[in-house]
Amino acid sequence: MIRFDHYNFNVQDMARSLDFYDKALGLTPEREKDAPDGSYRIVFLRDREGSLFRLELTWLRDHPQPYDLGEEEYHLAFVTDEYDGYHARHEAMGCICFENPAMGIYFIQDPDGYWIEIVPKRN
Repeated sequence: MIRFDHYNFNVQDMARSLDFYDKALGLTPEREKDAPDGSYRIVFLRDREGSLFRLELTWLRDHPQPYDLGEEEYHLAFVTDEYDGYHARHEAMGCICFENPAMGIYFIQDPDGYWIEIVPKRN
């Protein structure tokens, strides 16, 4: 057996990221791990639908500069049956960074610059 488990984003400010993922996508902490010496903090986020996939946020004390995200061609994707509601929420938050009306999708950007695709549930 093999299955997807989680994906990691390294973040500059854990509190800011946790607030963003809760407000933007309803992701909540499932499990946390703090280094005894304070050198890192890891928080696993889970969606409210109960999927097995988790997003791991990692903060590293000794990495104060922003992370190099390359050409931003990689991303996470979420499917929703509340597309219009999420679009309105993300528009109000000011986090929509790209829209493709022809494909019926859009992307939001988190506080560290990671792109997240929002896809409507299709029949």
